[in-house]
Amino acid sequence: MTDVRDEAVDTAAAEPRGEPRGDFIWYELMTPDPEGAKAFYDAVVGWDIGPAVAEYNGYRMIGRSDGKFAGGVLQLTDEMQQHGARPTWLGYILVPDVDRSVAAIEQAGGKTYVAATDIPNVGRIAMVADPQGAAFYVMKPLPPQGDPNAKSDVFSTTEQQRVGWNELSTSDPLAARRFYGEQFGWTSEKFMPMGEQGEYRFLEQNGVTIGAVAGTMDGQPPHWRYYFRVPSITKAKETSEAKGGKIAMGPMEVPGGDHILIGVDPQGVEFALVGRA
Repeated sequence: MTDVRDEAVDTAAAEPRGEPRGDFIWYELMTPDPEGAKAFYDAVVGWDIGPAVAEYNGYRMIGRSDGKFAGGVLQLTDEMQQHGARPTWLGYILVPDVDRSVAAIEQAGGKTYVAATDIPNVGRIAMVADPQGAAFYVMKPLPPQGDPNAKSDVFSTTEQQRVGWNELSTSDPLAARRFYGEQFGWTSEKFMPMGEQGEYRFLEQNGVTIGAVAGTMDGQPPHWRYYFRVPSITKAKETSEAKGGKIAMGPMEVPGGDHILIGVDPQGVEFALVGRA
């Protein structure tokens, strides 16, 4: 059998531009019920979440229709949840040196949840949180054998079944902008006024608008929200509800003609979708 982690490197490989940092290169669903998550997301987004692989602690790959990957699924065990892990979506951000990045994040007021560790044939990762508490991974991937210049394509502003928008909901947008700018080189000069809700600041990385940062909604704790692109928000809403999901917001139109919605999957994980009506 082909090693799924080797295949994952194809997607999560670093771009060869000196000291690369700041790209979202992988997305991971942490859930207590991978089979239930498969039934839901395969129907709603169009993925094909693969089987558990024993040698990688039951890790599953999220397959796309084009034969590549959108991310992975990690099963939350009872022990993990007893130690504070909660069902959620997490993003992986590319860094040139995981240990140095973790040290810089801690010095800036962030926190380490999972210390830097090596995954054979994949790379080095650590789970951290920004000073306001929003969690994410930092990663330095190993390039796949025979393809040292491979680049991740799990984020795309246009393609289906991929994350099309990375949105940080935080208790201190100004501090968050400073933190992510210093750590990953992101800029956030452009914004859209949201009235009493403040500013919706767009995040740019290497000239590409990758998402935005805004204040928290409805008392939620700071966290990252990832919008998966689907062909039709109307159909996706209907499918989400039919499969046991609950819609918390939307559908609503956003600038550019897309529509979005935010919901909660049957396992209690917040999810977000973007697409045409």
